[in-house]
Amino acid sequence: MSGKPRLAVFKFASCDGCQLSLLDAEDELLAIAGAVEIAYFLEASSRVLPGPYDVTLVEGSITTPHDAERIQEVRRQSKFLMTIGACATSGGIQALRNWASSEEYLRAVYARPEYIRTLSTSTAIADHVKVDFELRGCPINHHQLVEVLSSLIAGRTPRTPNHSVCLDCKRRGTVCVTVAQGIPCIGPVTHAGCGALCPHFDRGCYGCYGPAAQANPSSLNDWWMQHGHAPQQLVPLMRNFNGYAPSFRSESERLERMAATSHSSDQVGGNDK
Repeated sequence: MSGKPRLAVFKFASCDGCQLSLLDAEDELLAIAGAVEIAYFLEASSRVLPGPYDVTLVEGSITTPHDAERIQEVRRQSKFLMTIGACATSGGIQALRNWASSEEYLRAVYARPEYIRTLSTSTAIADHVKVDFELRGCPINHHQLVEVLSSLIAGRTPRTPNHSVCLDCKRRGTVCVTVAQGIPCIGPVTHAGCGALCPHFDRGCYGCYGPAAQANPSSLNDWWMQHGHAPQQLVPLMRNFNGYAPSFRSESERLERMAATSHSSDQVGGNDK
């Protein structure tokens, strides 16, 4: 044993983008690698050492019965477990299945769906085990990941931003796409981390970093509806990379109910004419 903290990185249902963000850190990653013992990181090395691990990073959501069992073992082997990315922290883009019939999709996609073992939902790691720290993003900001790992190695509290994307727009001098162009944008209720990338290119924020602290998406969407946007137009804004995060999920379901009520009212009104 080297006496260094032992680091493990595990993957569940995901695209590997968050692990690649760590590998893209290059020089910073080399400094971290010198301070820890990388015991398990299949994306970077075929070397596999058994647990326990001092720090474990988990990418991906839980979508199969096997993974629901495997995450329990990962938790037992980990002193400090941190989830990285939208899939691990909120279920990811694949959580769109949670509002649909997974069996219907299986029959449509696979010639022999009886061979597929999957859950009907895609859920966050925290829905299954205790998580010590969450790092959001699709993908994560590798500077934030390096900061968190460095903090853990040094024994200090990690420093990651907790403001919304709107503040980053102000900092980089980006004109508000909502005020200037009327583009629906969920930057006011989205956690910072991307540097306000989409608004900088005249697009509304997609919510890649999940809900900001004390987010109030209902108020934001009510404002949009007052300015001519129908509820069904706003549902996709809430159901994106972090659509199954609690505040986004409840808001999209509220909008869906409003859309259904509006549709029923239109039908009744049409029948009366």
